[in-house]
Amino acid sequence: MKSSELRQSFLSFFESKQHQIVESSSLVPGNDPTLLFTNAGMVQFKDVFLGADQRPYSRATTSQRCVRAGGKHNDLENVGYTARHHTFFEMLGNFSFGDYFKEDAIAYAWEFLTGVLKLPKEKLLVTVYAEDDEAYSIWKDKIGVPVEKIIRIGDNKGARYASDNFWAMGDTGPCGPCTEVFYDHGEHIWGGPPGSPEEDGDRFIEIWNVVFMQFNRSADGTMAPLPKPSVDTGMGLERISAILQGVHSNYEIDLFQNLIKAAAQAVGTEDLSSQSLRVIADHIRSCSFMIVDGVVPSNEGRGYVLRRIIRRALRHGNKLGQTQPFFYKLVAALDAEMGEAYPELRKLADRVASILLKEEEQFAKTLDQGMRILEEAIANLGDSKVIPGETIFKLYDTYGFPADLTNDVAREAGLEIDEAGFEVAMAEQRARARSASNFSMDMSGTVSVDGKTEFTGYAYLEGQSPVEQILVDGVSVASLQAGEKGLVILAETPFYGESGGQVGDQGWFRGPAAVKVTNTTKQGKVHLHHVEVREGTLNVGDVVTTEVDKSLRNATALNHSATHLLHEALRRVLGDHVLQKGSLVNAERLRFDFSHFEGMTPAELEQVEDMVNEQIRLNHETITEVMDIEAAKAKGAHALFGEKYEAQVRVLTMGADYSIELCGGTHVKRTGDIGLFKIVQESGIAAGVRRIEALTGKAAIDATRQTEVSLSKIAGLFKASKEAALDKVLALNEQARAMQKELEQLKSKLAAQAGADLASGAIDIPGGKLLVSKIDIEDPKGLRDLLDQLKSKLESAVILLAAEHDGKVSLIAGATKDFTAKVKAGDLIKFAAPFVDGRGGGRPDMAQAGGTNPAGIDAMLAAVPDWVQEQL
Repeated sequence: MKSSELRQSFLSFFESKQHQIVESSSLVPGNDPTLLFTNAGMVQFKDVFLGADQRPYSRATTSQRCVRAGGKHNDLENVGYTARHHTFFEMLGNFSFGDYFKEDAIAYAWEFLTGVLKLPKEKLLVTVYAEDDEAYSIWKDKIGVPVEKIIRIGDNKGARYASDNFWAMGDTGPCGPCTEVFYDHGEHIWGGPPGSPEEDGDRFIEIWNVVFMQFNRSADGTMAPLPKPSVDTGMGLERISAILQGVHSNYEIDLFQNLIKAAAQAVGTEDLSSQSLRVIADHIRSCSFMIVDGVVPSNEGRGYVLRRIIRRALRHGNKLGQTQPFFYKLVAALDAEMGEAYPELRKLADRVASILLKEEEQFAKTLDQGMRILEEAIANLGDSKVIPGETIFKLYDTYGFPADLTNDVAREAGLEIDEAGFEVAMAEQRARARSASNFSMDMSGTVSVDGKTEFTGYAYLEGQSPVEQILVDGVSVASLQAGEKGLVILAETPFYGESGGQVGDQGWFRGPAAVKVTNTTKQGKVHLHHVEVREGTLNVGDVVTTEVDKSLRNATALNHSATHLLHEALRRVLGDHVLQKGSLVNAERLRFDFSHFEGMTPAELEQVEDMVNEQIRLNHETITEVMDIEAAKAKGAHALFGEKYEAQVRVLTMGADYSIELCGGTHVKRTGDIGLFKIVQESGIAAGVRRIEALTGKAAIDATRQTEVSLSKIAGLFKASKEAALDKVLALNEQARAMQKELEQLKSKLAAQAGADLASGAIDIPGGKLLVSKIDIEDPKGLRDLLDQLKSKLESAVILLAAEHDGKVSLIAGATKDFTAKVKAGDLIKFAAPFVDGRGGGRPDMAQAGGTNPAGIDAMLAAVPDWVQEQL
């Protein structure tokens, strides 16, 4: 049975048992900040098991894509070297949320394995938690498994419930016993049954795990029965495919064989048994699906894990002799294998390939440089079998060469790496980073409050309400006097509390006192009004008239509505991979952050701007509806990724279904109210994240008018019309370039003359010349050009030049090839730089440094000849 057929067979079987087929969730968990990646099928249902999320179904089944390549669950180093470790795998699962329990869960598992897949019953054995007599009886009496094939697994980790067959979501919370199904590959494979000393062998392989969420563990260790016991199961698609296809290794199944063949063709090898091909085939799966789910290569977090995996694959391709980009070509092969099951991959395949290609091109230089340095370090180890931690850290920190690649190279050379030393260096770097990034945070708006404020601001900008509570520095007070500041909670308010990227409203409370509202925030469901009493006294219990600043609210609404139109325009112009990554909407402008791997072209920006303005001109009505979350998704509403939504959500439709989003913000009544939309800047703010800043309404008109004024002034300087101003500027720029080129030519001539004069001052040393001199050149390029000319003129020489300008010192050192074995330019710089309070380094043939003590130049120049003689 092909892997794709097995996946569908599993889902169809449980669908026939009244399970809802639920799509695989993203590899980036939306409901668990403690996880780097989704690593199990139950992750997307975590809140359902905890009772924090209600679904319209009580039974579910999934084929969940998972990654274990970072954080607590990290299989990266084993991938390619074992039969069953992967960075990416698919977990088939069925779930019961307070519906069926042990008997049905066990019966379903056995029916699918032996009835649908027709695995021989005699090849299967099961484990149960030692204290779970109920599960044991079900297997023995209901299913008919012989007692010698039912293994009780007890507490083997020093405490009760500390067993491989007892699962817990954490130190507290839902937990319960597990039962597992194992497949016996036969006596010819080494290994013993679970619970035996030889259990780590490959003979008995776990294929199905059923977790019975039966208890709720409290902080004191008390186990209380859950009111709605649940079931969470998992079966690895790759493992069960290997069994059904009669192979021992997961890499021998149809899915991997096709990827391995594609990888072999891409790197140009015919050895299909290569472990490197296994690594590449595994890694194209994890890398592609990470990118599909919005992760892009970077130097931190999930992006760093992705970059590590990509670079590990590239290193293995390089090991097989492929020095040209190849990894990106495998996306098409992966699409052929998995695109039907995961349409999001098929839709974004070109985008994935483009990102991988760019990363390949960027890493090519890193790989060559890093491998040279690493090979040199290995050659200098002598009798040692351990690569020092400082070498690993230098490769990682300076050259971007991942530590796991160093580990791979070490393993192949029969060496080890000093992991402890590397971690010490990493810890020191983190400490330096923390020290350099200390900042303070205003926590004045964070208080502990309960209850709910009724928000009336969608319909009204004015109202009346009693003052329910006044807080100063988090403490309740009875009143505020004139000149005092605090937080005020009302029973109801038209003031919008800052959320969803939209700033909080400002305005006034009128009544016994005149109170300025400077901001409005939210704590849970309570609106906190940040106030300053201007006149009179504000007391708890006073009834105040609330007045939102209409001009600020209206201007903010223009910008907020424009972000919705902008979001949809970006998706239509750039592609469906565009996801909102953040926003800030106030009265002055809008800022919109979104996922995109490269800067937008002027043509793309123009197309987006035109699309938004077209929707504005069409002047469609803005329609707001409140509906349940599933209905909103069915309507096609876009949700902000990772945002937690209530069961009932507010759906905003703009432009005759042009834009449909979940949003609790305030908006215009018609798109035409926005007036004009003008992009003022597009920039990158992080790896794979771009930012657009734009103006609307009067602010956009004012900006356009200012541009006209500036253009008129430029035209006036040239005594030309505005239409002719661009040609005049282009001509002036061309003239400036010509003058710059002429200036560089003159500098080169002067440098050549200076070189001829300096060369005459060189002194004899064994094997050539030594030139040590102070010169008058500020330009770094001029220094390098002069050094090259002197090396060429002197033929065999060691050279050190020093230049002083603006109280700073520039040093450059060079050595011709025949000297670098004894006198390295980098070593010369390290010797010379401290004289001028500087530091630097470089290659054996050329090195540079900067310093801050010009007074040390003469002493340095005097000391260099003796140092050079010592090296010779």
